[in-house]
Amino acid sequence: MDMNKTYMPRRNISSNLYLSFSRDEWAKRRGNLNITLSESDIKGILALNDKITASEIQDFYFPITRLLQLSINNNINLYRERNDFMGIKPRKMPFIIGVTGSVAVGKSTTSRLLKTLLERINPDLRIYIVSTDNFLKSNARLMEENIMERKGFPESYETQDLINFLVDIKSGVARTQIPVYSHLKYDILPEKQDLVDPDILILEGLNILQVKNPGKKDEIYVSDFLDFSIFIDAKVEYIKEWFVERFFLLMETAFKDKDSYFKKYSELTKEEARELSSKIWDNINGKNYSENIVKTRYRAELIIEKGKTHNIENIMMKKL
Repeated sequence: MDMNKTYMPRRNISSNLYLSFSRDEWAKRRGNLNITLSESDIKGILALNDKITASEIQDFYFPITRLLQLSINNNINLYRERNDFMGIKPRKMPFIIGVTGSVAVGKSTTSRLLKTLLERINPDLRIYIVSTDNFLKSNARLMEENIMERKGFPESYETQDLINFLVDIKSGVARTQIPVYSHLKYDILPEKQDLVDPDILILEGLNILQVKNPGKKDEIYVSDFLDFSIFIDAKVEYIKEWFVERFFLLMETAFKDKDSYFKKYSELTKEEARELSSKIWDNINGKNYSENIVKTRYRAELIIEKGKTHNIENIMMKKL
């Protein structure tokens, strides 16, 4: 052992870097924000087995939306002043929000809800949601690299393509094109999706806060482009159960489609389905969560902690 080396004691990261808010405490931070969402609005936002009430939206998501709006306004002012300082012509600098967490934790629902709320506040702004699924390698490429069973892991993405896209967005490119991923086909499709002159981009994905080689010079990461990041989390046993529940729901819906990649699973018995979905979680999604995703939790500005029924129990906000 090097006796000259100074060893620092382990510290509680969450208590040192974050403030924790209960529902009542967080709800007080909504200010005078008042947005009306109908039952049909909420129903259209929810994913398969997500659950959320109007009161939960008011108590948790209104304050988050207010915080995002403050950050957006501050960024606009900052970029304006920096442009003045550098003596360059003002240009649009889209605000990028990152939403991350495990499979089945509610990233899509959160992204759609935030998009809806921000659109109500900013009706003239163009807001897009982009999933990093669109930047997965094609199945043919995954099979060629012998990593089909690691789909969703960091190495299964065309990360450089995603970074190039984010560079274009932050550079103010008026029209960009991205690949399109089909959950039905479980593969990248031939067509492209156009994004025209975005003001706000919500980037949703599993590994967007990951730093592959910490300390390596000249390395650029997806997280470098995020203006605000949200990590959605829960106890791992809850997430696994949500994953299994979603599998059952997909058996009754998307898996029954004749064009579904998973059509064969629609005929499974309940026992077979539970066994298979648990195996998929243990060998793929749960493994990815423990090896990669959860390790990035404390890189997020905001952490949403959920309880057993998808209910939000706590909000953690970074102090720095």
